[in-house]
Parts: sequence; structure tokens; C-alpha cells
Amino acid sequence: MAMILTQQDKTLLSALQSNGRMANQELAELAGMSSSACWRRVKSLEDAGLITRYAAVLDARAAGLAFHAVVHVTLTRHDHRHVETFIAEIGWRGEVLDCFATTGEADYHLRVVCADLDAYNRFLEDFLFRLPGIATVRTNLVLKDIKQGAPLSL
Repeated sequence: MAMILTQQDKTLLSALQSNGRMANQELAELAGMSSSACWRRVKSLEDAGLITRYAAVLDARAAGLAFHAVVHVTLTRHDHRHVETFIAEIGWRGEVLDCFATTGEADYHLRVVCADLDAYNRFLEDFLFRLPGIATVRTNLVLKDIKQGAPLSL
């Protein structure tokens, strides 16, 4: 069941999505609350699972990861063991930033970053193609990031 959000909650969440390091006092002032009430409310939003983590957003290219692709994976059949293996193994791979199970032509869509084409080829040959149950893998290269990491609109 979704938590019912007040306007103050929405203000807090919007501010934290754009700056997770915002000081509690500044956050409280923005939401029109006392510092202690703000801290308690943010804690309750964390405890309710609405805030799942705090993180720094890195620039992949600046970190030496210039190859960016969306990879569409189809399994041969939906054998429970193949699905479990695929999901578990994908979870361990640092190149895979996101993985979505979807409807449509492909079963899974991955967002993958690597240093370059050679690194991506190693990812395919040494890892993805060796997983049981992989039927097809189709790659779309990302030419330009248009919109990425947008905050949730509350």
C-alpha cells in the first residue's frame, strides 16, 4: 500500500532527490518545519521504504566508461532455473547499471556501460553468451544521453 504524502513530504522528497546532501536545517526551512520534526519525518520516509538510499551520481565518461548500450535479452524458454540464474548473475555484474523484465519482444532490457567496445565484447563473450537459456542478445548503442536520472515527479 502506498504511503499518503503530505505537501511537506513532497517538498522534502523533491529537495532530497536533487540534493541528497542537503543539511537538515536547510531542508526543514524549505519545508517550513522545525529541524527535529524534519529529521523525524525524513526518518519515517526512510523507514516506510520511500527513500531507498542516498548516493553520489557519477559521470560515466569522466570515470572512463565511454561505451553505453541498451541490451535486449531473450531467453530460450522461461525455465525457472534459467530465469533465476540470469537474474542472480546480472546482479553481480558492475557493467549492468539497470535490468528490467519487460513485456514485448525481449524478456529483459539492460543498461550497460563499459570502457570501450573491446570491454563490451568481453562482457558478451565471457559472460552473457555463457549464461544458460540465452536465445538472443540485441544491442543498441547509446549515442547521446538526453534525459537520465530524472527525479520522480510527486
